[in-house]
Amino acid sequence: MMILKLVLALMSIVLTRGVHGQMVQMDSSKSGFVGSQIELRCQFVNSNPPVKISQVTWQKLVNGTKQNIAIANPALGVSVLSPFKERVRFKNPAVRQRTPSLEDTTIVFNKLKLSDESTYICEYTTFPAGNRENMVNLTVYARPMIQMSPSTPSIVAGTKDLKMTVATCISANGKPPSVITWETDLDGESNTQEIRNPDGTVTVRSDYLVVPSRQIHQQLLTCISTYNDEQYTDSVMLNIQYEPEVIIEGFDGNWYLNRDNVQLTCLADANPSISLFQWRYLNGTMPSAAELRDDVLIFKGPVTYDIAGTYICDATNSIGTGSASVEVIVTEFPSYPHEVSQEPQLAGAIIGGAVVCGTVLLAAITLLVVFFYRRRCMFKGDYSTKKQILGNVYSKAGSVPSHPSLPNSLTFSEDSDEEKKLEIYRGSSILGRSIQEIHNCQDSRMKAYHTGLNEDHERCGRSEQTYIYDYGSEVEVSVDMISQMDGSVISKEEWYV
Repeated sequence: MMILKLVLALMSIVLTRGVHGQMVQMDSSKSGFVGSQIELRCQFVNSNPPVKISQVTWQKLVNGTKQNIAIANPALGVSVLSPFKERVRFKNPAVRQRTPSLEDTTIVFNKLKLSDESTYICEYTTFPAGNRENMVNLTVYARPMIQMSPSTPSIVAGTKDLKMTVATCISANGKPPSVITWETDLDGESNTQEIRNPDGTVTVRSDYLVVPSRQIHQQLLTCISTYNDEQYTDSVMLNIQYEPEVIIEGFDGNWYLNRDNVQLTCLADANPSISLFQWRYLNGTMPSAAELRDDVLIFKGPVTYDIAGTYICDATNSIGTGSASVEVIVTEFPSYPHEVSQEPQLAGAIIGGAVVCGTVLLAAITLLVVFFYRRRCMFKGDYSTKKQILGNVYSKAGSVPSHPSLPNSLTFSEDSDEEKKLEIYRGSSILGRSIQEIHNCQDSRMKAYHTGLNEDHERCGRSEQTYIYDYGSEVEVSVDMISQMDGSVISKEEWYV
């Protein structure tokens, strides 16, 4: 009894492992777009211990009810039921052989339809293990059709500030629905709505509203439709129709007697274009000198008082008529030189510029000459030179050049002039005495420099004179000399420089 129970327990364990090891493998979900092809995988794995596969059945779950699609039977072969017969097939050729292999019964869907979206079951009938099955959820997407168009072929600008639909963007039959946005510089707003279709798709419609005016004519308006991270764009150029806006050009406020070649031009901004221009004269009959040429009013001959007055131009298109007026005033004389040729003006400008440049250049040269002249006048001598007391030439500092000694007595010829003798004699005496004093003052300066006593230095400074001895030339006295410590002197101008 105990042995029988042990055998039954072992058999139960083996069977349980076999049952749990045998399974049907499928993807949990699959998706595809309308018109595309998709595979639904189904495989029987771990057929150990070996089992006999009696049949494989593909089914579609519709409202809780299983609907057969395709059947593979080792004895009866392969069968695909309507309405899938033309679009469903088994992928593995071994399934269709005389001795089929049914471990892989993957099916292929062609030309997906929205109605194909559902849950599909792959069921294996085996012996002795029984039935094994699994399922996959198929989702079918539909790419929308994007269309953008103006609300009407022609949009007429209104007189009131009322917003109206100027363009419409439609994303039709999409699954899932698209998201529509607008890209534009216009100051408008959008109105979006979704429409669900019987086949499960959604149509999104977005209208763009703005006040139609001439300012938004030929402005670009772009619709952006976003679907499953994909963007589709479409643009339209707005065509706004409006009545003419008119201005008159040609009168510059300087129409004077006998002036030639004057005219008035009527300019109009309109959509559609102007079909008719008309000129009117408010002061009576149009002057005989005026000649009408569509949008231009030409005045023949010289200007006279007869053409003065108010002129009106009417421009008409299919939307309406616009008008503008100008009052022409004729004066006896021009208010400014009107017919001065450009060439004399250009020549005058060139001459004037040349005169100015020459004047500036001459002034600069004069300033440079004055500057260098004054600098030369203030600098007398070389900075590296010093004047000697007893010389009439410049020499380097360091020693006093030798001069002939003064004679103790002067000898004159008998026919010499008495006044000349007296002058030479006095000069010689003064020169000899002055040289001795200068040497004494130089010694005093050296002593004052080393001892700090300035009395003798000041005395010599007050009485100092410099004489030039030139062997018979006149004696010159200079007080513009500055003594140096080495016995030489330089002029005050050089010293201060």
